[in-house]
Amino acid sequence: MALRGVWQLQKLIVSYCDWGGSSRGIRAFMETYLPSFNEKNPQLEIITELIRGQHPHLKAYYKNRNERVVCVRNLAPEEVLLHATRLRNALGRKVIKLRTRHVTKHPSVQGTWNTALQF
Repeated sequence: MALRGVWQLQKLIVSYCDWGGSSRGIRAFMETYLPSFNEKNPQLEIITELIRGQHPHLKAYYKNRNERVVCVRNLAPEEVLLHATRLRNALGRKVIKLRTRHVTKHPSVQGTWNTALQF
């Protein structure tokens, strides 16, 4: 995703094994979907990394120096493409847990309205 017109994902590292069965889907992804994904995203640096004996994963580096790692073992090539697209669309911010469902800058003094209120 772009924040103020600047794409936040800088680098995407695709790690795979050339003989492992869990890397079958990511190898097919690299043959079919990766060239077109690379052409559609010229702002993105995509690196393929051969790691033998390990499960495949996607590692994303963002402009705010955060990184995310997604394990893609035993996934179909379409699912790997979906994960790569989600990493590209993310801002790279840390995930924070919300304390309440209702988030506002100006909370109501009277409380949050709901349908169970009795007048």
